[in-house]
Amino acid sequence: MPDSLEDEIRENAAGPAKASGDAGSVEQHKLTEQIAADKHLAGKDAVRKPNRGLRFNKIVPPSAG
Repeated sequence: MPDSLEDEIRENAAGPAKASGDAGSVEQHKLTEQIAADKHLAGKDAVRKPNRGLRFNKIVPPSAG
């Protein structure tokens, strides 16, 4: 079900915000709304990644033996 919700968000952001009949009048979503939808979907994708952009390394100095 989450995938279908993401698909709906993508489809709605790509489609027109308003549309009229006969003579035709179409209004696009505002750029800020499109950017917000893109950030939302990118954030959801980032959370699914196992390391989430962080990498931890343990630095071990050479032994003084």
